Amino acid sequence: MTVDDDAAPAVRRQSPPMVFVAGAAVGLLCRGIMATVKVELFYFDGCPNWRLAEERLREALAAAGLAPLEIYHRTVETKAEAEALHFPGSPTILIDGLDPFPSPPQTHGLSCRMYATPAGLAGAPTVEQLVQALTNAR
Repeated sequence: MTVDDDAAPAVRRQSPPMVFVAGAAVGLLCRGIMATVKVELFYFDGCPNWRLAEERLREALAAAGLAPLEIYHRTVETKAEAEALHFPGSPTILIDGLDPFPSPPQTHGLSCRMYATPAGLAGAPTVEQLVQALTNAR
């Protein structure tokens, strides 16, 4: 609810749900709760799984009701950059700056990353795992 500045203080109007896009973040106002989600996809060009991760991430965004959300893409190009970013491998997905699929401490660098999925190890999380991670971030 917001107060209409031109009306008496007792008069209120219902604010409609709104979505705004600012860079790669989307703000949602639903039931009076404001949530902003920023999604980033880190990868290196030679990674065979980053496009699969991106495809699944887009499906998950749609399933979670965040379809207008833009994904920030970040190419990690050198070993030094990977170490400075604490890059655990490609692809890496960050939601609000956090890795929803943390891996054990390891050496950072330009390597392929594996994810534990219900079907076993895979090069990208499942759509369902991504939906859960996005839902938890709200």
